[in-house]
Amino acid sequence: MATMITLPRPQFFMILFLIVLLPSAYRCADPDPLQDLCVANLNASISVNGFPCKPLSEVKSDDFFFDGLSKEGNTTNVFGSNATEADVLAFPGLNTLGISMNRVDLAPGGLNPPHSHPRASQIGVIIKGKVLVGFVTTANVFYSKVLKAGDIFVIPRGLVHFELNVGKGKALFIPAFNSQLPGFVSLPLTLFASTPLIPNSVLTKAFQIDAKVISDIRIKLGS
Repeated sequence: MATMITLPRPQFFMILFLIVLLPSAYRCADPDPLQDLCVANLNASISVNGFPCKPLSEVKSDDFFFDGLSKEGNTTNVFGSNATEADVLAFPGLNTLGISMNRVDLAPGGLNPPHSHPRASQIGVIIKGKVLVGFVTTANVFYSKVLKAGDIFVIPRGLVHFELNVGKGKALFIPAFNSQLPGFVSLPLTLFASTPLIPNSVLTKAFQIDAKVISDIRIKLGS
């Protein structure tokens, strides 16, 4: 005859927590899909943590192909860089698949400024040129390395990082993400060119500089 083991309520709920909740903590990023495909309906009036599926009768082969990364980006801007995004907004076939890619072009001396991707880890490969890649941990430890064509790098999810062209010519790298919409938080634009603007009193206190410096930075960023 089987013996039933009765656990005290605190232990029971702890075990239930471990069984039900902890596995979700080990997911890399986006939730797993529950069907073969779910091409994003970007024009839908509602969405729940993502995009609803387009009706299968409206799905076309072109939904699963994207040629945007074949074109060199325009780097004539203050940073000398351009990111062409192949996320779900540009490539609806990625919906629910938990993956996306970018193309990043860097002019000589160009910088992909310090930024983070709040919803994804990143792995990238240098296609052309010489690029200094660096990131900072939450303990303010800085890791960096100069990479050349064929080298790859990884940026843990959510950490601030940058890529700087330190070669003589143009540079190109392709980053990939474990999210259909990794997000992009550019520190210079977030801090100095938000809408509406962050009050000067916050920035002067945070950076220990006067208001004129803040104003000069905003002018250079076009805000």
